[in-house]
Amino acid sequence: MTADLSWMLEDIVHNVPRARHAVLLSADGLPRGATEGLGEKDVRTVSAAMAGMQSLSRATAHFAGPEEDRRWNQTIIEFSHGWSFLIGAGQGAYLAAAAAPDVDMQQISFRMQRLVARLGNNLTSPPRLKAEDDAGAGVSGPTRREGRRDSGFVLADLDRVIDEVQGARHALLLGSDGLPRGSTSGMNRDMADTIAAAMTGIHAYSRVTSQFAGALEDAEWRQTVIEFQHGWIFLMAAGPEAFLAAAAQHDCDIEKFTTRLHEVVPRLTTPAARGERAGHA
Repeated sequence: MTADLSWMLEDIVHNVPRARHAVLLSADGLPRGATEGLGEKDVRTVSAAMAGMQSLSRATAHFAGPEEDRRWNQTIIEFSHGWSFLIGAGQGAYLAAAAAPDVDMQQISFRMQRLVARLGNNLTSPPRLKAEDDAGAGVSGPTRREGRRDSGFVLADLDRVIDEVQGARHALLLGSDGLPRGSTSGMNRDMADTIAAAMTGIHAYSRVTSQFAGALEDAEWRQTVIEFQHGWIFLMAAGPEAFLAAAAQHDCDIEKFTTRLHEVVPRLTTPAARGERAGHA
């Protein structure tokens, strides 16, 4: 990467208050440039993790909905001590940025998009995520509210959230071991297994970017949000031994959806709730 492009990356940290770092990386996880203040090892680690996470995100596009246009827009990772952002930066390239918790989200997004536009002479338009490219697209499962025989796997609390929030599509509870613990009735078991495997990897890659978001020994990962052209996917902490994956249409009231999900998490992850589900298995 040229010195000019390196200087262009500095534009983000110099002009966005509370922005910390920026890295340009290839789709195969090789760093193509970084702002000052990051060690070479950290740049390589962040680049590999972001590329791995993006690859897994492709396998989850069908979880967000069956629409034909499944273009990926961005990925956002929230920690207790900061944020990490990832957007496309041309054919086979991505731009990652990190910021403090109180960064102006709109401002850093604007600067990242503007930087990608300025890089246009060097990097072409980002590829579109086509339905036929999505791993697991053939196991999209039944539509919402269609019946499933594995009744012990259905979590009524999650079903109620899907019914209450317009545009909500699916939700899946998985353990820290990566195994599905239960889901809404709009998912079949094959889809649950596919999404759980991908989300386990996305969670692992997300945690690797913790140092990129900021140096803090007791940093807490909170959630990873993946935005597609046709919808949203959320992976959020659900206690010390569980995670909750959820999907919604792009026009869904995201704040309402995630608030309702957080409200039902305690009922899903208490020892009593786990014992009740085990009794149905």
